[in-house]
Amino acid sequence: MANVSVYNMEGNEVGTMELNDAVFGAKINEHLVHLAVVRQLANKRQGTQKAKTRSEVRGGGRKPWRQKGTGHARQGSIRAPQWTGGGVVFAPVPRDYEVKMNKKERRAALRSVLTSKVQDNKLVVVDELKLDAIKTKEMKKVLENLKAEKALVVMAQDDQNVIMSARNLAGVETATTNTINVYDVLKHSTLVLTKDAVASIEEVYA
Repeated sequence: MANVSVYNMEGNEVGTMELNDAVFGAKINEHLVHLAVVRQLANKRQGTQKAKTRSEVRGGGRKPWRQKGTGHARQGSIRAPQWTGGGVVFAPVPRDYEVKMNKKERRAALRSVLTSKVQDNKLVVVDELKLDAIKTKEMKKVLENLKAEKALVVMAQDDQNVIMSARNLAGVETATTNTINVYDVLKHSTLVLTKDAVASIEEVYA
């Protein structure tokens, strides 16, 4: 099992912690990580865009002029795509962009990115993360102490003081163990976990 240092909010090492190899020492599967990211970004798309084809645009029920003899190019309708106000050639229509992925694959992908953070020394474990009030300055100081300014901070449970304090920090996001995902872990250079969050993740994903 991998051993990592545990820090307090002042950035001082207060102990060590063994990580479960089933979660933080798993085999890295880049293909599943790629699929997980594609799935998450695709599922964010609303798919509500719509434009009208020439069959849906109002008007244009007759030929604007006769076929031959006018000197103009032949035209069948003033709602053809080349006309102003005409229909769109391959118009987008509402659709579902959902990409499906098996639960086992999603879990394996998350284990892969967690393992990569450990291997790259980009995983920071803090004994606890508690703020007495909503103070962005205090949260920024804590992250500077942990040398994790652009980080994803993961807690075992919602803590509104921490969440609201981190909200205005550039490059910093917060999450709980039940909302952690592959894309957010990859997007941030450092992953900050509380000891409770580590235990919760190991319980679910081991």
